[in-house]
Amino acid sequence: MLAVSNTSHPQLIRLTEGRTADRAFGRVAPITVYAVGSEIYGQGETSGTCYQIEFGAVRICRLREDGRRQIVAFHLPGEVFGFEPDDIHHFYAEAVSHTALRSFRQASSGEASLELLKLTMRSMIRAQEHSLLLAGQSSFERVATFLVDMMERQGGVAQVDLPMSRQDMADYLGLTIETVSRTMTKLRSEGVIQLAGMRSIEVLKPAYLQRLCR
Repeated sequence: MLAVSNTSHPQLIRLTEGRTADRAFGRVAPITVYAVGSEIYGQGETSGTCYQIEFGAVRICRLREDGRRQIVAFHLPGEVFGFEPDDIHHFYAEAVSHTALRSFRQASSGEASLELLKLTMRSMIRAQEHSLLLAGQSSFERVATFLVDMMERQGGVAQVDLPMSRQDMADYLGLTIETVSRTMTKLRSEGVIQLAGMRSIEVLKPAYLQRLCR
């Protein structure tokens, strides 16, 4: 890991939730950069610090009793993660790509508590949507819903970054990597998406892709 200042790194992007996080938490720590696959915090470790992504991406995971990994969330630039209902991390967090984070300690004022509640509710809503995704959709619908979610979280742009691997997508969607790959290939063959790079796609038919989610 490498700590850098806010002004010295050329890849820093504008934060979409910066003001909310600044009000919700106290003193801002120096930015810390994590290499691909680096652990940010471990399952069972003491909590109390929250993180906001400057650039990169983070996956939130849990180890099942059988040793398999379950990915429960991905976080993108500007998003905040790491808060828990108690003082223990019930999941672990890893850098999906080259990732820079700001860390915060929770502030104690009433305004800070309200802002923290807003951030927590956003996370809870996304977790509930993920549960519904796994429970009620076909494999094709799951992949389509995931791509629409990534598109909307990146501002509705046609070119969508997918920093995670196909295996990450499969673990998040409760599918096999073969099923994810077949579905992506089918969407390409139908002209819904096209590859725009190693880890990005261009959505050619966004309205059609959204209809597939229902």
